[in-house]
Amino acid sequence: MTMTATGLCSRALIKLGAQSISSFEEETAEAHIADQLYDLTVDGLLAAYPWRFALTQVRLNRLAVNPTADFKYAYALPNDCVRIISAGHCLKGSGLSYRIHKQQLHTDSDHVILTYIARPSEESFPAFFVQALVAKLAAEFCLPLTESTSRTEFLCKIADTEIAQARLVDSQQAVPPAFQDFSLIEVRG
Repeated sequence: MTMTATGLCSRALIKLGAQSISSFEEETAEAHIADQLYDLTVDGLLAAYPWRFALTQVRLNRLAVNPTADFKYAYALPNDCVRIISAGHCLKGSGLSYRIHKQQLHTDSDHVILTYIARPSEESFPAFFVQALVAKLAAEFCLPLTESTSRTEFLCKIADTEIAQARLVDSQQAVPPAFQDFSLIEVRG
């Protein structure tokens, strides 16, 4: 089944016990709240953990205007960037010193490879993330729709459990990164 923003919101509304929606433009409280909270909730959940399904690497384009101080070069961040994981140069995706300033990455390297969490389309969300997102959306929609703090707290606990399970499944999608530079191991010789 193809996932859409309204489809995910409808599932969350049904889980909450509210009426489902078919469009964000409907003249209902459910559609208005879903429209207001959906993007913020998705971006927040994506940014909260380095999800492997959303991990992306790209070579950044250097800007013509250089930073005023501290670094030599400025690069534009991708439009779909939700969270930066690391920056590197040459053929490495990490190890570069940088700072983020006004949607730009500043560094001394003359080329940058950025590893980041991108905002994927809903169709590419894996089932474990969909489950967590629907639970999170239901918790977010609850208070504005029902005004029940106890029900909201209950749904938040369910969402936390679903998110923890999704993180566990996602963490098993690749080999964990090894320590690259750990001085205590080097001292042992």
